[in-house]
This record gives sequence, structure tokens and C-alpha cells, in this order.
Amino acid sequence: MEVARTFGATQTDLFNNADTKPTDDGQTLIITVSSDRGLCGGIHSSVSKFSRKLVEEKPSSQIVVLGDKAKSQLARTVKDNIQLSFNQIGKAIPTYAEACSVADTILKEKINFDQAIIVYNYFRSVISYEAETISAYSETTFSKSGNFDSYEIEDDVLENLQEFAFSNSIYWGLVEGHASEMASKRSAMENATKNAGEMIDKLTLTYNRGRQAVITNELIDIITGASAI
Repeated sequence: MEVARTFGATQTDLFNNADTKPTDDGQTLIITVSSDRGLCGGIHSSVSKFSRKLVEEKPSSQIVVLGDKAKSQLARTVKDNIQLSFNQIGKAIPTYAEACSVADTILKEKINFDQAIIVYNYFRSVISYEAETISAYSETTFSKSGNFDSYEIEDDVLENLQEFAFSNSIYWGLVEGHASEMASKRSAMENATKNAGEMIDKLTLTYNRGRQAVITNELIDIITGASAI
């Protein structure tokens, strides 16, 4: 995860130094990062809610969803904005090859965008995560950066750089999201185990009380019968 953060921070610095900004009327692509499985609290709801908020701010935004959980949630309200969806991504541990495959598919599907906003869960600690975003840009948007002339980049290199930065952004989001999901699952399972233990203790106590009451009643009957004789 630290490696992904390092690569991501480096390209973010590049865009910041180049003063890369999307135009007001540019096309926005929202990439929502989740997974296919549940049992991890509200981790999928956080990125879905954030994505819906972005669509409300810019209704023309297109959406690409990674993971069935976020897809099912977003399909209820912004179904028409969803252009593409993926599942079985990062099933075990997310790999850079998977991120490249996602990026390549998006580009081949001719989903045009000026700015891509990757919505993911940022891993803060084993008990804390937060929905955040990473920005990536199209080749055209980057070439129109305010300080682009400060860089000597050939056209073919610029295209490769854009694809590399796009894949890095997706990979960063996948890794952060996976770490947050595993931490959330651990916390959810610990809480479930604790609750199950408390329930077992309560049921055991109830059972023992009932058993003691039955034994007491039987003893009373025996003593009463003996006294009558």
C-alpha cells in the first residue's frame, strides 16, 4: 500500500506542478471503487454516497463501477450514468495488472473524459477509513495545463504517461479500498464474535436458572411426599 501511495503522490505532484485543471464544461468520469462481497459494515455505502453526491453536482458525469456492491447501490438512483462495470477485481489482493486492465478497457471503450475522479476508501487505521478521491486527467487536459510548457514531452511519451498515470490512480484506489475493506471486515467479525459470546452467556444463564428451578420443584415434591407419609 505504501508503494501505491508513493506512486500516486508523485503523479499528483506532477499534475499540481503543471497546474492541470479540467474545464468547467469538460466531461467528468467517476470511477467508484468497491468489491463484490459484503460483511464489512458500511464501507461500500460510503463510496456510493460520495459518488451520488458528485453526480448531483454534475449530472452529466459518467460512472464506471468496480465491484458488484457499489453497482447495486448506484443502480437504484443513477443507473443511466453507469457506462461500465467490473467484478472479480482484486478478489484476493489487487494487482497492478488488474488496474492496467481496467484502465485499458475504459480507454478502448471510448469513454471520453477530461477528468477522471476515482472514489475510494482511504485507509487511515484498522478502525478508521474515509471516502476520498484521486484525480486523473486525459491527454488533452494535461497538454493544456498552465505550466505544461515547462516540460519537454513528446507526443508518444505524453500518451504513455497519461495511460501510466491513469493506471496508477486506479491501482492506488484499489489498494486503499482493499486495506479498508479487510480492516472493516475484521472489526465487523470481532463485533459479531463479541455479540455471539454475550448471547451464549445470557442463554446459558437462562438455561441454568430453568434447570435449577426444575430441580428445586422436584426436591419440594419429594420432601412434601415424605412428610405426608
